[in-house]
Amino acid sequence: MMQAFESIAYASPAPGPRLIVTGAVHGNETCGTVAIRRVLDDIRQERLAIVAGQVTFVPVTNPLAHARRQREGERNLNRKLAPTADPREFEDHVANWLCPLLARHDVLLDLHSFHTGGEPFALIGPEDNDGPLEPFRHAAEEEALAVRLGVRRIVDGWLETYAIGVQRRIAQLADGASAAAALGLDPDYGVGTTEYMRRVGGWGYTLECGQHDDPQAPEVAYRAILNALAHLRLIDAVPPPAVRDPDVVHLFDVVDKIDAADRFSRPWASFDAVRAGDLIGTHADGTEVRAPAAGCIVFPNPGASAGKEWFYLGRPSRRLRA
Repeated sequence: MMQAFESIAYASPAPGPRLIVTGAVHGNETCGTVAIRRVLDDIRQERLAIVAGQVTFVPVTNPLAHARRQREGERNLNRKLAPTADPREFEDHVANWLCPLLARHDVLLDLHSFHTGGEPFALIGPEDNDGPLEPFRHAAEEEALAVRLGVRRIVDGWLETYAIGVQRRIAQLADGASAAAALGLDPDYGVGTTEYMRRVGGWGYTLECGQHDDPQAPEVAYRAILNALAHLRLIDAVPPPAVRDPDVVHLFDVVDKIDAADRFSRPWASFDAVRAGDLIGTHADGTEVRAPAAGCIVFPNPGASAGKEWFYLGRPSRRLRA
């Protein structure tokens, strides 16, 4: 049976921004679902009122993956997100419903969690630019809310780093790499909810609220929703202050898993520091993977399948610093 899609919207007669909040884009990442349902209960019980603009809540964006309690239904919804005239997989049907919904809004808060331990963080878009990959004109708005979502760590550089990985995969194929490496050879494969939002004129965040099973992750998500509503003046509340001295990390490289037997050298957590030359892992053929420069590990995924992202590398950024 085809899973149904649900969104709940509240609109005020007073003008204001249009915010959309999404949970469970990945079905096993449920902190956003819990937090959204808590906010919906606050509204229904009149503990919270929308006084301007509009807010739309999507508690479960990918109902098939959520019902199966796994990251994907039939594929990763948060890769190469776009409508299609020829839907084949369940996530294509989600995209055909979700993309027009995103396009009707100004701001997106997409709530996620991650595999391994680490501190919550917000992923933001690029600085304003006219480049071919991700042209953008709302960096100031994104930055202003990013430091008020309730997390200290902020990360940028996602799509440009993903494009670097694509170029490496293309080169590996030219050298006769395995068919698994053929996956994700299009830079647009890195386009997810926030990247799509920027392409249709909006702006927004992927908020990584903590490890999947961290009991504090739903609280991080709930606080971020309230902070966003207050900052955008959609509710009558004191706007949240900006976090002092945010820790801003710029992604600069991505390394794919080549074989299912590839192994990390230790149980890495996001933002663990590495020095140039540190051993990060070993491929199944014995080739060592070492850090090319000082920085930190981001999104380490020991369970990644062959041909998919194994980990990212980041370094400190001066962005958002006074």
